[in-house]
Amino acid sequence: MLYNYLLIAFRNIKRNKLRTFVHVFGLSLGIAICLLIFNQLLSAYSFDRFHPDEDRIYRLNTYSEWQPGEFFQSSGTNGPLGEVLDEELSLIESKARLYHLYETMVSIPEQNKVIGRKRGVAFADDGFFEIFPRKWLAGNPTSALSEPNVAVISESSLLHYFPGLSAGDVIGKEVLWVDSDSIYAQIRGVVADFKENSDFIFTDFISFKTIQKMESEDWYGLHSWNNLNSSSQLFVKVNEGVLKNELDEALLGISKKYLGEEGNNTTFIGEPIAEMHFSENYDDSTISKPLLRGLTFVGLIILALACLNFINLETAHAISRAKEVGIRKSLGSDRAQLMLQFLSETFLIVFVASLFSLLIADQIHHFFKDYFLSEFTFSILEVKNCVFIFSIALLLTILSGIYPALIQSSYHPQRALKGEVNYVNGFSIGVFLRKNLTIFQFAVSIAFIIMVAVISTQLKYISSTPLGFEKNAVLFTDLPFMGDRVVREQLSDRIRQESFVKGVSMSGVLVTSNSIWTSDAFYLKDTIENALNVHVMNVDSAFVGTHQISLLAGRNTNNQEDEIVVNLNFVKTLGFSEVEDMIGSTLRLGNELRTIVGVVDNFNARSLKEEIMPIVLIYRPDYFHMLTAKVSNGQNLAYMKQRLEDIYAETYPFETANFSFLDEVVESFYENDRKINGVLFFAAAIAILISILGLFGLSSFTIAQRTKEMNIRKVLGAGVLQIVGLISRQYVWLVSISFVLAIYPAYYISKLWLEDYAYRISMPYFLFAVVGLGVMIMALLVVGFHSLGVAQSNPAKVLKSE
Repeated sequence: MLYNYLLIAFRNIKRNKLRTFVHVFGLSLGIAICLLIFNQLLSAYSFDRFHPDEDRIYRLNTYSEWQPGEFFQSSGTNGPLGEVLDEELSLIESKARLYHLYETMVSIPEQNKVIGRKRGVAFADDGFFEIFPRKWLAGNPTSALSEPNVAVISESSLLHYFPGLSAGDVIGKEVLWVDSDSIYAQIRGVVADFKENSDFIFTDFISFKTIQKMESEDWYGLHSWNNLNSSSQLFVKVNEGVLKNELDEALLGISKKYLGEEGNNTTFIGEPIAEMHFSENYDDSTISKPLLRGLTFVGLIILALACLNFINLETAHAISRAKEVGIRKSLGSDRAQLMLQFLSETFLIVFVASLFSLLIADQIHHFFKDYFLSEFTFSILEVKNCVFIFSIALLLTILSGIYPALIQSSYHPQRALKGEVNYVNGFSIGVFLRKNLTIFQFAVSIAFIIMVAVISTQLKYISSTPLGFEKNAVLFTDLPFMGDRVVREQLSDRIRQESFVKGVSMSGVLVTSNSIWTSDAFYLKDTIENALNVHVMNVDSAFVGTHQISLLAGRNTNNQEDEIVVNLNFVKTLGFSEVEDMIGSTLRLGNELRTIVGVVDNFNARSLKEEIMPIVLIYRPDYFHMLTAKVSNGQNLAYMKQRLEDIYAETYPFETANFSFLDEVVESFYENDRKINGVLFFAAAIAILISILGLFGLSSFTIAQRTKEMNIRKVLGAGVLQIVGLISRQYVWLVSISFVLAIYPAYYISKLWLEDYAYRISMPYFLFAVVGLGVMIMALLVVGFHSLGVAQSNPAKVLKSE
């Protein structure tokens, strides 16, 4: 029986090639996109789910209101919190302290071998391996990190540092890590690397007690409740049955007890370890949950459009199969058998579409690699993908096929054989559904296109907005942190001597970046201190000139630590009308008094999503770790970049020379927005393609039904334009209603997105009209293509049977 159903289904599919093509192409696109999003979601939500009792593990975060109505959440905690936690909280089973380092120089003293800089280095205590256990290849897990100047390395570090040696052979060997100071430590253990997806990228673990022995608590920011360092992190494993709100309530008591007045607007909260991948991790691979939800929503909409296309065309096509149903019922088939027949036909179409979707998904993944997470991989033959494809084929068979099957199996045999199913007296549910499904499809497509137009216009606007500094032909590189000051200056002088270099500056931060150092500053006026929150930037006196920032009054600092330069917003915040009035004034930063010697114009030290804060440029050369060079425009930038890297390598032979372009940093601020725009553009293209395919198939069928009517009108004197207009009129109304329905959702979502930008365009309403008109023209071209064929047909041939 099933074989017969499938055989008949195959013959029907083969007989209606256009309808089958529309179904298979539309469904395969929708399934392919959902398959990729399904894999992306599985990948994103798999991070750090494998740890034992992961539901009881939390990373403690600091949550504070640093300005009225403005909240800041950091993954770091105050250093002393890790010391008092055991005494203050009875609901935790264990704790782990971690201090991760950015890039650390590694060498093997015994071999006089320099490994180079690594990012996976951290200070950790024994509790870390208790909460996040690993397979130990050598060493004692309970005591490996219990003493100062001992370390545990991973298997990957073992192969890198000591090629050819086993895990047991390296126990007791010494490794040198250079951060703010030289850290010599003996290896006490070797652990296996995580094979699962994890945000813990660390390969080298130095005992936390080493910090106390080095007396470096002050440097690492672990000495005070008033010092928050995001590198200082604290993990806890709570007792069984303890809920997050219980942990947060207990932490609130600690903040009030130890932070004093600051505890009124600062507290500690627990972040489930599985959420770390969506907030702040260690290799900048964070992905936002709203983006994932948006991708899921887009994928489901596209799949829904494809399903609606199927339902729309099948219900319209049902009339042409009325006599088949009548004959089958007359020969004894019941409704259940007919429904099974039609559902088997649907399943065959969906199954073929699912197979094609695997190929389409593979190609989409290939061409859009940059839009997926770096750890995301896709393979057609993976078991999870096969299960997903089979499951969605069954689901879509039911969702897409059940209504058309009900309609087609409901015809009365006598009326069906007489051809009376076309007769509609009053309201028709079939016609109503077809029109409204078409409206919904085009409304979604129009909304997508409008959002793409708005985002593209905003991105074009920010790319042309003056930033207050020169970003083109500017290269920068990192310098060894806390390196020799004399060597830094030698490098700067050598680069400055190159003929193509127009300026060189050293600083603790780029002229524009995602990092920020804020502080309370106190302006002294008539013995009264006026407090304001400022953005502090550590730069030398060449910084302003190298970046071509306009100097409005005064002069640059002469590389004097007691002199500072402020920006125009600093002057405005204090209420001064003339910038010259600021020159010679005194400002207190911390416990140090500094003299304002210059005022520069405003420049965007952060992205255009944020307002420009009052900025203070200070001079603290010991903490410079960035070198910036302005080079000549219009020359061979590749050659200049290579020349600068060669000079860097000569000065720092053990460092990696890598100069980057400042304009690429500026572009990276909006990379996620560009990806969102790309995703929406792709979704809009797919949505409009599916809608047009549906319209193409639906108009083909509708016009075929009205062929005789149109030719009778021609006989009675109707012209070609009249007939085309008559057929197209209903589609003009459908697209017009779709446009009206799409306006508000597109406006609302676009408005929410634009609100992320401090500098943004006004809502481009004219684009709404342009998009609506464009979709209208596209729809009319599709319908007109079919209508013209009917309008130009020979009535004698069409009506010869009448």
